[in-house]
Parts: sequence; structure tokens; C-alpha cells
Amino acid sequence: MKEIELYSDGSCLGNPGPGGYGIVLRYPSGNYEKEFSEGFRITTNNRMELLGVITGLSQLKESCHVTITTDSQYVIKGVTAWIPGWIRNNWQTSAKKPVVNQDLWQLLVKELSRHDVTWNWIKGHNGHEYNERCDQLARTAAMEYPASIDVGYEV
Repeated sequence: MKEIELYSDGSCLGNPGPGGYGIVLRYPSGNYEKEFSEGFRITTNNRMELLGVITGLSQLKESCHVTITTDSQYVIKGVTAWIPGWIRNNWQTSAKKPVVNQDLWQLLVKELSRHDVTWNWIKGHNGHEYNERCDQLARTAAMEYPASIDVGYEV
């Protein structure tokens, strides 16, 4: 199974507002990297954090061992603590309300099922080379978003 490092960050200029994600996929065995980013007219930071990880995983053509590094507590806690309960409760919170960003959480669950994933949380804006690069990609994408694209948001 191939070893892949996935670094991801999301950004939103206002919340909601223009947003974007940035991804670096790193293939350590071949010392090869690919970058991805995309901007949206109106979205939220949490949606961009989720969409970054989802998009990064979706770029992988085969099952891989993926180490995902993110500065998003929202994504880390969602995957490691909240999702099992949400699934058990038919995508409702413990307060019996629909899970916010359910559409993206469900896409993430689907992408995760294809891979062997290890999660790594790092503090954002702390000088980590790939986190800083992803942040730069996400912020640039948010500032240069295509006006016709809208990933939507939930309030």
C-alpha cells in the first residue's frame, strides 16, 4: 500500500464569506508533491476545512495509507469523536438536531472508507512548512474565488 502524506487547510474571509481550501499531497517514497486549491463565493471556514480533506483523499486513485495533517480541531474531533454517534443517531446531534455540514461529513466518511488513515493535528500558523503552504493556497483561493461557484453554507 502506498504511503501518502496529505496536508490540508481551509480559509474563509468572513464567516460566511469567500473561502477556499489548500492541499499538499506528498509522496515520500518518490519525493514528489502535488498542490490543489479552489475558491468559493460564499462558504464557511468549517466547510473549507472539510472540503480540503475530502478533495485530497478523492485525488488518490487507489487505496493508500494516508497520514492527514490538519490544524482543524473541527475535522479531528468530528472524525475521532463525533461521527460514530452521528451515524448511530441517523446524522443527528445529541440534541436531536441535524448535523451541520452533514453532506460533507458523509462524503468524508465515504472517502475514508477507501484508505487506511492516520490523523495528525498541528497548531496552525506555527511555522509548519506544509501547513503554512496550505494556508497560503487556501487564502489565495478565497481571495480569487470564481464568482459563479458556491459551495453553500449552513447557519
